[in-house]
Amino acid sequence: MNEMTGHSRLGKPERIGDDALLELVQRQTFRFFWDFGHPKSGMARDRSGPDGGGSSDLLAVGGTGFGVMAIIVAVERGWISRAEAVGRLTGMLGYLAAAEQYNGVFPHYLDGPTGKEVSFWADNAGGDIVETSYLAQGLLCARQYFCAGDPKEKALCAAIDGLWRKVNWNWHTKGADVLFWHRNERIEKENHHRIEGWNECLITYVLAASSPTYPIGASVYHEGWAKGAQFKNGKEYYGITLPLGPDFGGPLFFAHYSFMGLDPRGLNDRYADYWEQNRNHTLINYAHSVQNPHHYLGYGQDCWGITASDGDKCYFPHAPDQDRGVIAPTAALSSMPYTPDESMKALRHFYYDLGPGIWGQYGFADAFNETTGWVASDNLAIDEGPIIVMIENYRTGLLWRLFMSCPEVQDGLRVLGFEYRPAVA
Repeated sequence: MNEMTGHSRLGKPERIGDDALLELVQRQTFRFFWDFGHPKSGMARDRSGPDGGGSSDLLAVGGTGFGVMAIIVAVERGWISRAEAVGRLTGMLGYLAAAEQYNGVFPHYLDGPTGKEVSFWADNAGGDIVETSYLAQGLLCARQYFCAGDPKEKALCAAIDGLWRKVNWNWHTKGADVLFWHRNERIEKENHHRIEGWNECLITYVLAASSPTYPIGASVYHEGWAKGAQFKNGKEYYGITLPLGPDFGGPLFFAHYSFMGLDPRGLNDRYADYWEQNRNHTLINYAHSVQNPHHYLGYGQDCWGITASDGDKCYFPHAPDQDRGVIAPTAALSSMPYTPDESMKALRHFYYDLGPGIWGQYGFADAFNETTGWVASDNLAIDEGPIIVMIENYRTGLLWRLFMSCPEVQDGLRVLGFEYRPAVA
């Protein structure tokens, strides 16, 4: 891949058109997944360090799913060739086939050289059904994108289909009407890992119901996910009604991770209209930054976006009701489909005004806090991927079209009681 252009930390850039700026940001951010992809597996590393290095052997399973979607964008936009993409993805599928997994479910992290689990706990946590769902979301998009191609592309799609069919989603119910986040046959870490209430995990339930081999039934969705204490909301914040979720909506990535492939336009069930849910969540996040009740420096109409990210104290699930003065560019930029005017204004500010301090090798720094003068030194896979993918969904709807074209996904949505009326192009 050719070297990217953009401004350095030494001065402000020349003005370019908004479409060119979107392309520049997408392409620069893509370098995290392409140039910094792990050399053995091609998978996404969890994070980079200040010199573009860092924890180079810690591989993020969910972040890799986001990276797969970014690779599709790169092919479509001509940054890399189809052959380069197929080569990278084929190597990735080969690595995953041999990596540690639990009934087809991958752990949260893998060790790059060995493919073994790297656990959050002293003992292995086991299969992480949520991170596996992010991986599957990306791979299904790739299957749909390459399925009518040459023999190498068809072989890649067959490998993706084999991995998808091997995931035992139903195993993560343990016979109950709810999905459990982790499962390990040898060690059981249970009740506090129930996946319920509104958060980033809707895609996990959709894919679990869509599985052609190990599907869950509708009761798991309605009696588990939708019965969580923080599922229904219906209250107003800053004059905006929030259908679902915790107070003020929670971190803004709730509106991104599940909806990188799952198209919220015209998607609804008995609980919500998911376009309204995500747009209102975003508008509440924006309104909080504009009103700035804590009087943090920098907050305003052109500088907003509060979500889980690195912070000057630690990584933290920042949200309007857990606001520490930290702005993460991924929050506003990945919300481009929901709030195009507000997000574009933030992008111009991040790039033209703050850029000399927050723009780098892989695009924008993960986060910054103008009140304390802190800027993150790392980039994170789970924050980089949504920038590329959600901007592309705003520009062309590419990943939404691919994911929603999966016949299994359409079947799964019907099982769970969703209605989907695709947006007219």
